[in-house]
Amino acid sequence: MLQSTTSTVVSRRKLLASAAMATGLSMLSDAVAQENNPAANVVDRGADLKIKSLRGFRVGTKAYLKIETNHGVTGWGEVTGLEPNVAVALAQSLFELLDGENPTRIEHLWQKLYRSHRDMRGGPFMTHVISAIDVALWDITGKAWGVPVYRLLGGPTRDKVRMYPHAKAHKIGTGGPHPYSADPAEIERLVKMVKDTRERVGKDGTVMFDAHCAIPPAMLIQFANAIEPYDILFLEEVAVPGNIEVFKRLKQHIKIPMATGERDRTIWEMLPYLHERCIDILQPDCAHTGGITQMKKIATLAEAYYVPLAPHCTCSELGLSASIHAAFAVPFLLIHEGYLDGHLMPAGVARKSWDQDKDGYASLPQGPGLGVTVDESMFEKVNADPKRVFKWPKPTLPDGAVRDY
Repeated sequence: MLQSTTSTVVSRRKLLASAAMATGLSMLSDAVAQENNPAANVVDRGADLKIKSLRGFRVGTKAYLKIETNHGVTGWGEVTGLEPNVAVALAQSLFELLDGENPTRIEHLWQKLYRSHRDMRGGPFMTHVISAIDVALWDITGKAWGVPVYRLLGGPTRDKVRMYPHAKAHKIGTGGPHPYSADPAEIERLVKMVKDTRERVGKDGTVMFDAHCAIPPAMLIQFANAIEPYDILFLEEVAVPGNIEVFKRLKQHIKIPMATGERDRTIWEMLPYLHERCIDILQPDCAHTGGITQMKKIATLAEAYYVPLAPHCTCSELGLSASIHAAFAVPFLLIHEGYLDGHLMPAGVARKSWDQDKDGYASLPQGPGLGVTVDESMFEKVNADPKRVFKWPKPTLPDGAVRDY
């Protein structure tokens, strides 16, 4: 009995010793493998980056935001569709939530800003400013890693992005205030605008019509039925956001593809259009909806419903470039809005790194981050131009009543 017990103890000791040796060899083998594994030796170059300042600039009717870091890497973002002095003040107040943070934690910082105050969550003032901050953070992160922003978004899904306005792609405006229901002459005037534009761009060209939330539903139905023969790409901003039932009603009566989204912010305001299947094309604005971060999420939601994006954009080359980066990384994209004629911002204030070819397509942006160079020395000149001063709109109907526009 004693011999048997002793033999068992010895066997256990040998087993444990063998196991320890095997574990040691395994750990050594793993260590060597990790040392030779490139994926295990990636240096997080953004780990010690910290935000040290945020500066806001009024630049005409827009605001530019500049975020600086402790390593000298800077990022730029643009606020549009908001009174610029208010935008600057709000951005500088929000810096309290960004000071000392790692700028490459973009999603975390977006959530921190957006959900920071329960009573201001989702509002246009807050979301427009967050959009610019978000874009600046993507700019910094791209520069820190030495790659264009679209690379951080999964890489380009296309070689070029189709844009308008262009000689073969034109969008018509509403041409003034409109009544709740129209007489024949009013409808005929709008129809003629569509007909003339179709003849100008030809059958191989693209025509869009922007109702701009200014044509009330009854009249819009009258008008849409009259322009069916001219095959427009889409009818934009068919109703004022806020009541999904209006969009559902219009969808029941209008056969033309309908588009909207420039005045809707974040995934939460886009979702009802998709869920109710009352919009054919979504038009999020990178500077309105929550920046590049939200643009990518909105695109994913829309993809699930097989709805393409046609991003709205009235930014200068700074904000436009941010939107173009997002557009390159979006699988379902129809066309992109962008104005390069200088009416939004004089040439040279923000210089892009992409070109537009003779067919209206934008090329891939070049360089790290957004690939945009901002000339701060031109801000004062822009602000001295009386034509570039923000003024509150005063839209009225012929009888003096306030109207949508």
